[in-house]
Amino acid sequence: MDAQALADQLEITHLLTRYARAVDTKDWEMYRSVFTADATIDYSSAGAIVGTRDEVVDWFSQAFGVIPWTMHYITNIDADINGDTATVTAMFYNPMQLPGMTEPSYCGGYYHHHLVRTPSGWQSRQLREENLWFRNGPGSDG
Repeated sequence: MDAQALADQLEITHLLTRYARAVDTKDWEMYRSVFTADATIDYSSAGAIVGTRDEVVDWFSQAFGVIPWTMHYITNIDADINGDTATVTAMFYNPMQLPGMTEPSYCGGYYHHHLVRTPSGWQSRQLREENLWFRNGPGSDG
């Protein structure tokens, strides 16, 4: 792996770390910085919004306000880099405390990003969450 490829891998990993920190701390300006202004984001597999970056931020700022805490873990980052674009698939595991629940809830799956290199560094132009499982959701037995 050459120096540029290694630098790109590290920057992409840092981008996904910032994404997780932004969601978990509810820092919506940091969240915006992960995405291009024209990004499309699809959380439909989790029963949530599909929209532009700003539509998602507006939805999150209201919907996540009632969630006491979340802790996103993003692992197994597979980045296929082709010049100034990259296709990234990464696993996620997300324990959380949902409102009205006494025990934590958990979900996991994959994030699928289409990234572009911008003057600000790598940013996501498209994100699709593939939520594969959810445990202890509202109204569930566990």
